[in-house]
Amino acid sequence: MKHLVLTALLSVSAVPAVAQDAQGKSLMEQGAELFFEGLRQELEPALEDLRDLAEQFGPAMQSFLQEMGPALAELAAQVQDWSAYEAPEMLPNGDIIIRKKPNPPLPDSPTPEAEEEPEGENLTDI
Repeated sequence: MKHLVLTALLSVSAVPAVAQDAQGKSLMEQGAELFFEGLRQELEPALEDLRDLAEQFGPAMQSFLQEMGPALAELAAQVQDWSAYEAPEMLPNGDIIIRKKPNPPLPDSPTPEAEEEPEGENLTDI
């Protein structure tokens, strides 16, 4: 019985040593590294295309922001609630308009009821 317990303890204590390689990385660490390396290899062509696109449109975007930035900031300062406006619409002549949404109908305001005379005080009875 003592030999069985000793063997079990030795085998359990050896499991972490088996689960690590010579560099001290666990199987989970190795798997994560392999996963991220594969992900990087798969995404590399898309990232290259994105980099090329940024190089192509970068100068134009900088120019646009330099010219339109102040005007957009002024417009944003004037409009306090963007949800009150429709989506922008381009007219056939190239103009862009942003219409304000119609105001929702106001609930009927309560009509003041005629003041009721207190009971027992009828002036016509006098």
